[in-house]
Amino acid sequence: MLEATSLRAGYGPVEVLHDVSLTARAGEITCLLGRNGAGKTSTLKALMGLLPLTSGTVTLDGEALHDLPAHEIPKRGIGYVPQGRRLFKELTVAETIEVGLMTRGEGRATREWVLDLFPRLRERLNQQAGTLSGGEQQMLATARALCLRPKVLLLDEPTEGLQPSMIELIRDVTVKMRDEGYAILLVEQRMDAILALADRAVFLETGRSVETADAARLHADPDLLHHRLGV
Repeated sequence: MLEATSLRAGYGPVEVLHDVSLTARAGEITCLLGRNGAGKTSTLKALMGLLPLTSGTVTLDGEALHDLPAHEIPKRGIGYVPQGRRLFKELTVAETIEVGLMTRGEGRATREWVLDLFPRLRERLNQQAGTLSGGEQQMLATARALCLRPKVLLLDEPTEGLQPSMIELIRDVTVKMRDEGYAILLVEQRMDAILALADRAVFLETGRSVETADAARLHADPDLLHHRLGV
C-alpha cells in the first residue's frame, strides 16, 4: 500500500500542496480528482520525489520514501506515466523498453509480458518513439513504467487527446493491472472513466485533500462529482 500523509510542497517559495493525504491499495484503482490547478499533477510529482516535500511522509508497504532521491523511488516499485508521456523521442521502442527494464533489473520475461499487453509495440520495435502516434506513445510510456513490475502505478491523464479505440485499450490495461493486484493511482478528467474505473476517489481543492469517496458513493450520489469538480 502506498500512503501519503499531510504532504506540503511547492515550486520555489510558492507552496502548491498544503495538506494532501491519500492511500492507494493493492487491487484497487484510486482516482485523484479536482478542478484545474487543484494540485493533482503536483501530488504525483511529490510522490515520485520530483517535487521536494517541505513536510509530510510517503511510505510504500511501510518503507519511508520521502527522504529518498527521486531516482531511487522507481527502484522501490513505483511506476509513473506522466502527463504528456515524456519519452526520449530519439530512442526506438525497443530501446525505451530496455531503459525501463534496467531500472529494477528485469529481463526477457517482463519484456515479453509488456509486449503482449501492447502488441502494436511489438510491430514497431525499431521505430523511433517520436514518430509514433499519440496513442502509441501512450502505450510506450505505460509499457516503460510496467517494465519495473511496479507495486504501484501512477497514471496522469493517460487518455488525454486519444481517439476512442486507444482510450478503450488504455482503460482495459489499467483494469487488468488492477485485477492482477497492482495499486493504481489515476488522475482522470473524464467522468465516464471515473465512474467506470474508480474503486475510490480522493478529491483535491487548492492543494488540499478534502474528501474520499468509495465507488458505491460515487454511483449513489451523482451530485458529488458535480459539486466537487464543477461539471
